[in-house]
This record gives sequence, structure tokens and C-alpha cells, in this order.
Amino acid sequence: MFAAIFNLNGHASYLSWHFIQVSVPNVVVIVLALVVFVVALFARFPGGHGSKGDDR
Repeated sequence: MFAAIFNLNGHASYLSWHFIQVSVPNVVVIVLALVVFVVALFARFPGGHGSKGDDR
């Protein structure tokens, strides 16, 4: 299904910075992973600090 949307047979574009060379799809994955990590750090989960119960 995604093969019809994205051309998977072409060459990837690369970003270069001195000795570092990374493909654009890899940069997108890295940025998305960092965004999910930051959201997970600041997200409030139920049963957090204000829950009553076991005092360990």
C-alpha cells in the first residue's frame, strides 16, 4: 500500500555535516523518536504522584 504512495526504488537524499552523513528518512525517524521521548517525559500518567496506597 505504501509502495504506491512513496517511490521506494529511488535513491535517498543525504544530509552532510563535516564527517557525518545521514539519509533524510533516518533524520525523520530520529526526530520523531526524540519528540516521543520528550512527550513521554512531560506527559501526566494516571496514578502518579497523588495516588494513595502503598508507601514504598
